[in-house]
Amino acid sequence: MSYRRFGSILNLRTNTIISNVKVLSSVSPLYYSTGLEVLPRKLKRDERKPMVTSVNELKRIARLDKQERRVAREVPLRPPENGLLNKELIPLAHQVLASRGLLFACVSRISEDIPIYFCSVCSEVHVGHPPHKIRTCDVSGSQKNKEHTWQRGGVEHVLPVVESFHLYDRLGRAVSHNERLEVDCIPALVELCIQAGVDLPEYPTRRRKFPIYRVAGKLIDFEKRFPKDDLSGKDLETSKFRETIKKPDGDGKYLNLPYDDIKGFAMRGMEAWESMRTGVIQLMQTYAVQTCGYCPEVQVGPKGHRVRQCQAFKHQMRDGQHAWQEATIDDLLSTVYVWHVRNPHAGHLLIDSLKRYYGKLPAVVELFSQAGAQVGDDYYCMMREDVAVPGPDEEKLVV
Repeated sequence: MSYRRFGSILNLRTNTIISNVKVLSSVSPLYYSTGLEVLPRKLKRDERKPMVTSVNELKRIARLDKQERRVAREVPLRPPENGLLNKELIPLAHQVLASRGLLFACVSRISEDIPIYFCSVCSEVHVGHPPHKIRTCDVSGSQKNKEHTWQRGGVEHVLPVVESFHLYDRLGRAVSHNERLEVDCIPALVELCIQAGVDLPEYPTRRRKFPIYRVAGKLIDFEKRFPKDDLSGKDLETSKFRETIKKPDGDGKYLNLPYDDIKGFAMRGMEAWESMRTGVIQLMQTYAVQTCGYCPEVQVGPKGHRVRQCQAFKHQMRDGQHAWQEATIDDLLSTVYVWHVRNPHAGHLLIDSLKRYYGKLPAVVELFSQAGAQVGDDYYCMMREDVAVPGPDEEKLVV
């Protein structure tokens, strides 16, 4: 091997090592594990959410659909695209809805003993007492030192409810702007379970017995019970659905646990959280969920609504309409991440100078962790338990 070739190989390996070190140092100053799970980055005002499906793949699918529309032939569809339910996912939808009620009950009980704080300026959330002193409040109206203005919160700050328009026919036309006050908004997770096969009397929905077909790019419904001029659902008083909406039961009486068994509630709640997330991921692989690329708006169904209420970046160019794209589980559940407290019973205060040594967890997981539940291995990298936190007087000595 010549000296010139050896030198080029050596420079290539050196540059590769340096680039890898730069990437790791940009993720975390102290944690270089290959199993590090990066938290969702806070997007800037003019940034769009990452696309689940790449733009090139979306263009390829659009070209294929355009070619199919040119040929007048019948294209058979599979559930749920043909209007029928996927029977294999109906028990899973019931399980997800039951886990949601159990989760709210456990969080409501534990929040009575473990306080939940939220910032009245930037909506930062902290679990446990005392609240942290990390200066990350940098929005308009915050203090000069960027410290948070804490207030006592509740279940809605740990488990924020993302709403979606309830669709009587998931394959029907989208909700228009003039119908925004006539169609009720319900929790998006409940709407997903309804479209997946859960029947709730307070939320009527259309169930087809015969599939629909696609001919030359158009959906044709051959169901005899609903002719072409069908107006099913037009006379439904959707504005009255809100009166029958039931909130999750928070007393926890049906859990068969002593009221003072906080650890028991935490363990049951952790199981419900994992069961709900796993079920939602499986449902979203079959039943489409849309979200706006610039704001938190979510619509369960194959397409988004047409309500012009988006106030995000360059909404004037879209006439207030949302920039719809495929949603993720964090968009549907609106996961809130909080700073992780390693020893909640010690009463240690999280300070700003040591914030790079602290880990983060979803607020629900942090609440159950402080109540005594065992955290799964999936959250171990986020907790950063293997990073030694120096004392306030030792931080300057760390190399």
